[in-house]
Amino acid sequence: MSTTIAAPPRDDRAAVDKAISLLTAFGEQGSTGVGVSELARRARLSKSTAFRVLAHLERNEMVERVGTRYRLGTTLHRIGRAAYLSEHERVRDAMLPYLADLFEITRHTVHLAVLQGTDVVYLAKLYGHRSVPSPSRIGGRLPAHCTAVGKALLAYQPFAAAEAAAAPLNARTSGTITDPHRLTAELARIREQGVSYDHQESQPGLACLAVPVFDARNRAVAALSVAGPSGGLDTRAIEPVLRRVCAAATQRFARLDAPRPVPDDSFR
Repeated sequence: MSTTIAAPPRDDRAAVDKAISLLTAFGEQGSTGVGVSELARRARLSKSTAFRVLAHLERNEMVERVGTRYRLGTTLHRIGRAAYLSEHERVRDAMLPYLADLFEITRHTVHLAVLQGTDVVYLAKLYGHRSVPSPSRIGGRLPAHCTAVGKALLAYQPFAAAEAAAAPLNARTSGTITDPHRLTAELARIREQGVSYDHQESQPGLACLAVPVFDARNRAVAALSVAGPSGGLDTRAIEPVLRRVCAAATQRFARLDAPRPVPDDSFR
């Protein structure tokens, strides 16, 4: 009588760990793509193992192959969009009181925006008494390089800034920055001075200034801006107000992101 020895139960944790290592190895190049050899090096896997795991991920649309490179796939993008929506709601809910304060003080059009890739997404907008035609709309996107809010955020997000500078900088007006070296210099100025300007770069006749809002880890998570007619926007008077409001908003975000204290059960 023969005895069959049962194989030990399969432990899929190692496979999951390898998949996670490969996905995180994309870093900031999830949309542009990375070669297998580089992914394997970053994930500390052999090239053959990386190929095998990537094949499983590709079948589940977690990654997709483009030529000799891989990039993040549609399934991850769907998950990411859902996470973005949740995060956008959190940012919007936290920032709306400050946006309202900014509007009450300036009476100009004010925006709340975040960076997504090399675009800005407008989460909220309040229209001023001297409203001028503007391409911004709630839920809409614009290229970051031609907006005050976009440049304010690019200045503090180096990977996004490098991606923006490497892509074609399409002109929306004659004032749009289309030279990557000039954009890099402008972002350096914004980091030094802490304020960004749009001088008819996104729309003729429109002027705008923006200041970023930071979280507890000093990441630029959003930007607030004030917009009005070019030549009719007193930026020297508005700038200190905008700085004060954004400083208060930054303090709010620092409290939101602060780690919660662990309850002390020693006296129970």
